[in-house]
Amino acid sequence: MKITAVEAIPFAIPYSKPLRFASGEVHAAEHVLVRVHTDDGIVGVAEAPPRPFTYGETQDGIVAVIDKVFAPQVIGLTLLEREVVTGRLARTVGNPTAKSAVDMAIWDALGKSLGLPVAELLGGYTDRMRVSHMLGFDDPAIMVAEAEKMRDTYGISTFKVKVGRRPVQLDTAVVRALRDRFGAEVDLYVDGNRGWSASESARAMKEMADLGLLFAEELCPADDVIGRRWLVGQLDVPFIADESVPTAADVTREILAGAATAISIKTARTGFTASRRVHHLAEGLGLEVVIGNQIDGQVGTACALTFGTAFESTSRNAGELSNFLDMTDDLLATPLQISDGHLHRGAGAGIGIEIDPDKLAHYRTDRS
Repeated sequence: MKITAVEAIPFAIPYSKPLRFASGEVHAAEHVLVRVHTDDGIVGVAEAPPRPFTYGETQDGIVAVIDKVFAPQVIGLTLLEREVVTGRLARTVGNPTAKSAVDMAIWDALGKSLGLPVAELLGGYTDRMRVSHMLGFDDPAIMVAEAEKMRDTYGISTFKVKVGRRPVQLDTAVVRALRDRFGAEVDLYVDGNRGWSASESARAMKEMADLGLLFAEELCPADDVIGRRWLVGQLDVPFIADESVPTAADVTREILAGAATAISIKTARTGFTASRRVHHLAEGLGLEVVIGNQIDGQVGTACALTFGTAFESTSRNAGELSNFLDMTDDLLATPLQISDGHLHRGAGAGIGIEIDPDKLAHYRTDRS
C-alpha cells in the first residue's frame, strides 16, 4: 500500500447561476481533482476547492504546491502512515484545501485497499444525513421561490440564509419572508461571512429574535475581538465559528475567548485526519457541530458526507450538502441524489464514488 504518485488535475464546471456571499462570488467551480496512486493499482480521489477570498488559495497554486512540494514528500510512504503525511504537509504554511485533498485521497485509497467505507473506518455511526441548502443573496421573492423548489423537489427543510453583504434591513426582510412563507415547516439559520460589524449583527439578531433561528454563523470579523465577544455574550442561539476556526488550535482559541459557541467542520479545509481532531475537541467541549460546505462539487460533498455520517454529533444537525446542485454538471460516474431531505453515502469501499473518465477529460483544463 505504498504511494507511488500524486496527481493534481485542474477542472472547471460552470454554475447555473453565480453564487454570492459577503466575501465574494464565484461563477464556475474551478477546482482541483487530487488522485493518489499506490503500488497495488489503487487510486484514491478527493477534491480541492480554491477560495482565494477565504484562504488565499488559487487553482494554479493548489496544483503547484501539490506537484512541487507535497507529492515528493508523500511518495514512498504507505497509506497507513497518515500521521507522517500530516506532519510533512504541516511544514508548509497555509494551503488548507490542498493539504486536505491529499489527506482524503489517501483515506479513500486506504478504504479501497481494505474493502471498507472510510465512514466505517472513522466511526460508522449512520449511512445518511439530513441536508441543509444555502440560499445566496437575491430578492426575497426569488430566495423564497428557491427554497420552495428545494423543499418540493428534494424534501429539504433546513435553509442557511446568506446575510451580511447588504444593509441589515434587507437581509432581515429576506429571513422574515422565508419564515412567513413556511412557518414552522422549515428550520432557518443565518451566515454573515463576517460581513457585518458587531453592532450591526446585534441589531439584525434583535430584529430576527421572533423568527426561531437555529444558529448564527460568522456574523462579524473574528479579529474584532472585543466586539465579537460582546455580540456572542448577548445571543440566545449558538454562534457558529467557521472561517475563524480552520484548526483545532483555532477552535480552542475562539471558544476560550468567548467568541463562539458552536463550530462548522469542513472536510475541504481539514481533511479527515484534522477534522477528526476538531470533532473530538468539540465533543469534549460540548459544542454543537455543523458539517459545512466549501462550495464543494459532488466529490467534495461525498467527502463531507463520509465524515458527517461517521459520528453522532456531526450527523445530528442537517449538513450543508447541496451546493453541487448549482453546478451544471459534475465528475461522478453515478451522481449523488438527494431524496426526502437526506443524502445517503455510497455503500462502496473508500469514499464510495467513482470518477467518470469522459467527464474528467471534458472538464479538465490542463490539456488543450
